[in-house]
Amino acid sequence: MDLATLKKLKPSEFEQAADGYRATSDMARAAKDEIENVIVAGMNKSLKGEALTAAIGELKKLAANFHYTQTECALASTALNGFAYDIDSARNKLLAALDDAEGKKFTVNNDGSVTYPAGPSDGVDKPSRGGSVSGATDPTAQGVGRQSAHFDPNPHHAEALAIADRVAAALQEATNADSKWEPKLRALKADDDLTVSNRDWTDARSDMKGVSKAADHYLDSIKHPPKDGDAEDNAEWWQDLSPEEREAYISLHPGTVGALDGLPADARDEANRAVLAEHKAAYELELDSIPPEPLDKYTMVNTMNGPVRVHSDEWMAWSNKYGDRKERLKSAVEGMDAIQGRFDRTGVNGLPEAYLLGFDPVGKGDGKVILANGNPDTADHTGVYVPGTGTTLGGIGKDLHRGDIMWATSDKLAPGQNVSTITWFDYDAPRSAYPGDKGDVIPEAMHDSYAERGGPTLREFLDGNRVAHQGESGPNNLGHTTVIGHSYGSTVIGDAAKSGSLQDGPLAADDVVAVGSPGMQADRSADLGIRQGHMWAEEGGGNDNFVTGGGKLVGLGGNWTIPTDPEFGANIMQSDAADHGAYWDGSDDGSKPSTSLKNQARVIVGDYGSVTLD
Repeated sequence: MDLATLKKLKPSEFEQAADGYRATSDMARAAKDEIENVIVAGMNKSLKGEALTAAIGELKKLAANFHYTQTECALASTALNGFAYDIDSARNKLLAALDDAEGKKFTVNNDGSVTYPAGPSDGVDKPSRGGSVSGATDPTAQGVGRQSAHFDPNPHHAEALAIADRVAAALQEATNADSKWEPKLRALKADDDLTVSNRDWTDARSDMKGVSKAADHYLDSIKHPPKDGDAEDNAEWWQDLSPEEREAYISLHPGTVGALDGLPADARDEANRAVLAEHKAAYELELDSIPPEPLDKYTMVNTMNGPVRVHSDEWMAWSNKYGDRKERLKSAVEGMDAIQGRFDRTGVNGLPEAYLLGFDPVGKGDGKVILANGNPDTADHTGVYVPGTGTTLGGIGKDLHRGDIMWATSDKLAPGQNVSTITWFDYDAPRSAYPGDKGDVIPEAMHDSYAERGGPTLREFLDGNRVAHQGESGPNNLGHTTVIGHSYGSTVIGDAAKSGSLQDGPLAADDVVAVGSPGMQADRSADLGIRQGHMWAEEGGGNDNFVTGGGKLVGLGGNWTIPTDPEFGANIMQSDAADHGAYWDGSDDGSKPSTSLKNQARVIVGDYGSVTLD
């Protein structure tokens, strides 16, 4: 970049353009939210049939267009701010060098060279001649220039050379910024059509990485998230950022922002929806790239005992190369489809807006999904559901439905109050519950290690949920939180309670509910810091007796004690669950809940007097 161009450049104009893209991104987000949470939700509440399905399908495409526009415009805004930051740094260095040259009566020429006057006379010799010098950025060339100036009796030579080097450095910095940002900005364009494809989203992910790498200096100027900070540290960091800086972090590091406990639900939701869209596109593209399974799966082989059917060599080669990966991809896509399905159900049976508070297709083993029905930051009552053994991203739809029906039932019991229910899956759940399950002779659920690793993560989330609620609803408004653990999920809650120090205090929850629990790693609820009268438990029939009894056998309860034992100190609620998975039986609209579901809902809304006890 030449001197005249850099002098004329106005970084503020690029910042204004960035503001324009940010405004467009905000408008696209508002349009997407209007479609999903108002228009589609309203249609789901009042309409049915094929026409509704077709109309919602078209609206989903439109919402996807707005989501893509939101993401790309946010990246463009961050890229323009990054370029403005880099070019402003170079321009300021140039202007400072020009000011110094003017103060010394030097002339900076258009090619960056500096002309200096003749040196002063000492009264004996003639004044030393003036001249012109060109700056350099190469250290060797700079050294040669300084050596030459050292032997010149004109002191202006060395001064002019120093200014010329500064000019050269500023012009080189500007040229580097231009070369770095030009391809990144040029790449921020969409296909010339109205369809947002998987390829578009993978391109967006590539754009994000490119802009993030280029914006390193710009991001360094913004306060970074606290390293190993707690929820309060995270919240303070977020509050200190300007809207422009928050957008920069969401657009470039959505995975980081979406995972920070203590941040507002709407910020985490925006970030995690971008993560979901990009990973879903990448997984589907990879899945489509896998060759089809060979048709000739089997072949006949002659043996001493006669013909035997075995897998063909062609099929075995395909299976060894693609089989496991295809199954993992299919399972992950099914889970991501289930999350999208919950977004699409907003308005059905009165379901409120969904907030994706956490998402990772890998997570700590089998994925991570934290999804709220309704905004927990403004809720009067929040129920956090922790699923148990066998939970995976691929099967998360079942657990999201339980969150739906808990919300619908609780909402009907608390008219005029805001209710939020959260499905929390952010730990590596054991895959097998009993001998022979999933082929395991010794079931994984007999070990506490999974809960021991997951418990601290749950504690941190609950802390963050409380901090975010105080940030939105007021420092003295803690809301009412109930954490519900199903099966091994209750063991995770027990370890979450035990993972805190005396300084940390008890779990950030007012009530704890254990359903079908094999044990919570404690003799008594008081050992977990749970206030008397605020520990609740339910037990079902059928195979539930095997699970809870098995907990005694494998020792997940302290001294083989489980929450439904009288000595544990829990309120034992009546339950009509026929088996281990029947605690949430009832109508989807919450009008006809089972006894076990209704009692959970009563605890969630703090209606303790109506809970029916054994």
